[in-house]
Amino acid sequence: MSPRVAVSAVLSLLAVSKSVFAQDSDTGVTSTFPATPLASKTFSYPSGIPYQVDEEPHLIRGRQTGYNQCNSTTEGQESLCQTSFLNSLDDFCLWGSPEANSIVANTEGEMVAWCTKAGRGTRVIPRDALKGVQFIRTPDYVQVVGFIDQTKVNIQAGDYGGELDPHGADLRGNPLGGLMYSNAFSGSNDTYQQIIEWTNFMGSDAFCFKACDPAGPNAAHYCEHIYDRIGCAYNMPNQAKNGTFEACKGESQDYPGVYTENGQVMTYSQPPEGVEPSPTYTPRIPASSDCITFSSQELYTASVSGESSSPSSSGSASSGSRTASSGQAAVTSGPSTAAEDSQGAANTVRMTKAGLFGIMLSTFFFV
Repeated sequence: MSPRVAVSAVLSLLAVSKSVFAQDSDTGVTSTFPATPLASKTFSYPSGIPYQVDEEPHLIRGRQTGYNQCNSTTEGQESLCQTSFLNSLDDFCLWGSPEANSIVANTEGEMVAWCTKAGRGTRVIPRDALKGVQFIRTPDYVQVVGFIDQTKVNIQAGDYGGELDPHGADLRGNPLGGLMYSNAFSGSNDTYQQIIEWTNFMGSDAFCFKACDPAGPNAAHYCEHIYDRIGCAYNMPNQAKNGTFEACKGESQDYPGVYTENGQVMTYSQPPEGVEPSPTYTPRIPASSDCITFSSQELYTASVSGESSSPSSSGSASSGSRTASSGQAAVTSGPSTAAEDSQGAANTVRMTKAGLFGIMLSTFFFV
């Protein structure tokens, strides 16, 4: 390229950049990415948490709609708390919509915390919403998977849903400014650590939520967030059963997207937007043991007014490895077709097998 051509090209780029910046200045938008990604922000619980974690309203997605300082003054079914927890079978939160009858694709940035226990300034999951839950503790992460009447957390009936994580294509996370804490790795029920790597799929009346040990060397791999369109079966292989509530110990799964075929370790590549993902492998379901089954929904007796009682075990337990079954008990995903919303912002991997969790919706910011 001649110097004259090179200078001309640079001047053209500067002109385009100036035009784009002027347009952005007119709307108040100055950038897409935050100065510090959400996953790089750390705050001690509870005293170190600011009112809002995302304090850059001039970014392209606008300002954080909820807040992170949550307490008795914010508690209730109108709470906009965006600080969540995953501790145990009877003590966890899910991301749900702030407004009734919402589509996940339209509200992933505004999702709020719905928790099984009152006392943290969040909304409380209604006692009859959860239909079956499995909690697994492994050397690298804790995970909760189950079945839910998603309308009770303001997700529209029939919505195939989507994935929430602390990254997103713009590094601000979904929801914007959403924080996650757990006492599962600290050795003390009173000590909460911030979970840097986590992922939550919601939709099709099912959910899966994984929080990776912040001290673990492979947290980012076990809580991988790039496979947002192939659902729970591939991101969190499980044996959750509708109607069963159990807590187990378990082996760690293979990294999402990684599998062994004919003795060779392979890595799946999710296709680009507009191409339907169609994995050709079956993920390994990790073995579980020392499972304790609890009676029905006695675990989740907190009402919207905050009344609660202690869970009681049914006394039954199981041990040893579990293998994948051919039934429809596990929260999994089936064949799919892609669909795009009216703004071209989302692809939905649809469920075509009754009783199976099929989604996974991906918007531009779900990566």
